[in-house]
Amino acid sequence: MTKTRDSFHSRIGFVLAAAGSAIGLGNIWGFPTQAANNGGGAFLFVYLIVTILLALPALYAEIYIGNQAQKNPIGALKEACQDTSKRLGKYGGLVGMTGAVMMLSFYTIVAGWMFAHALSPLAELMGLMDISQWLSTSSIQRNLLFTPLFILLGAAIIHQGVNAGIEKWSARLMPLLIIMLIALIIYILGQPGAEKGLALYLIPDWSQVTNPKLIVAAMGQAFFSLSIGVGGMMVYGSYMEKGKDIGKLVISITALDTCIAFMAGLLIIPAIFVAQEAGIEVFKNNQLIGEGQLIFNILPQLFNAMGTAGLFVASAFFMLLSIAALTSTISSTEVPVAYLVEDKSFSRRKATWLVSLIVLIASMTLIAFFDSLFAVVIRVLTTIMQPLSCLFYFIVVGWLWKRGNKLRDVSLQKTNKLLRWWANYLRFVCPVLLSVVFVNVAILN
Repeated sequence: MTKTRDSFHSRIGFVLAAAGSAIGLGNIWGFPTQAANNGGGAFLFVYLIVTILLALPALYAEIYIGNQAQKNPIGALKEACQDTSKRLGKYGGLVGMTGAVMMLSFYTIVAGWMFAHALSPLAELMGLMDISQWLSTSSIQRNLLFTPLFILLGAAIIHQGVNAGIEKWSARLMPLLIIMLIALIIYILGQPGAEKGLALYLIPDWSQVTNPKLIVAAMGQAFFSLSIGVGGMMVYGSYMEKGKDIGKLVISITALDTCIAFMAGLLIIPAIFVAQEAGIEVFKNNQLIGEGQLIFNILPQLFNAMGTAGLFVASAFFMLLSIAALTSTISSTEVPVAYLVEDKSFSRRKATWLVSLIVLIASMTLIAFFDSLFAVVIRVLTTIMQPLSCLFYFIVVGWLWKRGNKLRDVSLQKTNKLLRWWANYLRFVCPVLLSVVFVNVAILN
């Protein structure tokens, strides 16, 4: 008897889930601080160009492979590469799955920090000053509590399935995230000094546009914020009915992700200058003091300066970051879960808790060797593994995959000029552009 595969039940459910995967700490934390350190409006301009030229096509390639195969990333890539080498496809899928676990290993730690900081102002409001101080202070003990707590939170959603878990919770969390973000933007823009941040963010310094470091930073930010290259988008694509208009869906996801990143810039960059207006040092040698210090030191100082209202703002801000982190970790967790369920015949419940245990062990290892491993894992994933996986997807779609690939169907392309143009762009232009950027990343690092 054939087992019915779980799936998304609506286009909006898929878009919200995929956008939730894309919209995470990379958008709300990483993007604004990268913009502030790399020419403000110039970074925003280059980010949009890189997103259109490379990130959107890479997202399309990843979702398209999963949607056509209707399988998890390892199974989908094996099928796509069957005319060349199933083993190559399998190894490509395993690299992506390894990247998903790597992402979860550090992402759950950072997400735990956000959750703890969201609870700290609430504890202060209740007069629990010692608990509030403990929640807002970095420590191994706090990591050992909140990292597993966040992993359990994600597992509780994943084990319910695609429709009952991922789709339903994405439909709840994404509107909440957007509402909270808009409310915080309105509040911050009304504070003294916000107009200086808006000027930096919205008026480009065109002399910075050709800066190689800015371009590389924008590329890394675009790939990381869209969650491309670890298989999450591929597995989500496989849960959509085959034959849907993937192009429109990908444009919707990219537009929503980019919109949230832009809005996050409207929140964070003005907030930096509001903090500066309040006498808090935020820049040193024309660079932000540090991304970690910005989120966990400078902005909390600003919130404290706002009095009681600042406690509510602080809790809402860090809860916003917690929600963004949760929606991103769900898709990465689904990659190995789907593999275990479909290829190894695990029950979804058993697969979810096994993957969660593996992520917990990886996270605890990073906590134990934080100074030597944490930054290295992030750098290897975002500057090497994700771009290489995307390059592999372009090669698969453009060169290796023949049977069932409409982008290689000559008869279809004769009657559809747009399809022919798009297929050739993915086949020839994207691999070259990505290779050039990747070489520059290697040189700069």
